[in-house]
Amino acid sequence: MAKIIAIVNQKGGVGKTTTTVNLTAALAALGKRVLLCDFDPQANATSGMGVDKNTASPNIYDVLINGADPRRGVVTTHYGDVLPSNKALAGAGVEMIALPDREHLLRKALEVLSPGYDFIFVDCPPSLELLTVNALCAADSLLVPVQCEYYALEGLSDLLSTVRLVKRSLNPRLVLEGVLLTMFDSRTNLSLQVAEEVKRHFPGQVYATVIPRNVRLSEAPSHGKPVTAYDPYSRGAEAYRLLAEEIAAKHPTAAPV
Repeated sequence: MAKIIAIVNQKGGVGKTTTTVNLTAALAALGKRVLLCDFDPQANATSGMGVDKNTASPNIYDVLINGADPRRGVVTTHYGDVLPSNKALAGAGVEMIALPDREHLLRKALEVLSPGYDFIFVDCPPSLELLTVNALCAADSLLVPVQCEYYALEGLSDLLSTVRLVKRSLNPRLVLEGVLLTMFDSRTNLSLQVAEEVKRHFPGQVYATVIPRNVRLSEAPSHGKPVTAYDPYSRGAEAYRLLAEEIAAKHPTAAPV
């Protein structure tokens, strides 16, 4: 069964999608069987893996709302498999309210797919609404990207409150997988100070790997590729390879094919 990891932070622009895409690709390159579930209506992770979000069908919206078989929605790419999203997912939060067991719709879909993978990563929307609650109910753990900027820890208390609520009432197995420092610039005192502050708030739970500010990370999505394929020798690509190795070492039972 797959290790299901939700990549979540209700703040936008912290590197959730960048991390989901590049971690998927880096672990796939290590021989792991990896599925990226795009659970953000913006569908940037879908296009970042080279999948056309406008034509991919069925997608995660069809699976949740229309009862499509999730196995039919999976798209195989050179960088790992993708269960795509599109803008229709933006209305799913409202439509799901009337459905039975609404918090567990994603979990039921991923349970069908889980036996075929070592890791499933869920790219979450920048909110704490029903879509994100679904992701937290489906996940074994959550990975929280935190950008090395002034307001880094702002809002994290709200996220952790939501996590505690979900853990208490809906998904008791949910744990914090780790906190990932992103957009790190070692030349600035601010990045160093934020890194120390995050480590103080999350002792022993911050990844050793940090993701640097890197122009190649920003350019890669416009080419429909992870950075590991767009520029495999860039600092961004190397960082995500190191992160993949760190996560693979933490979960050695997720064996390669």
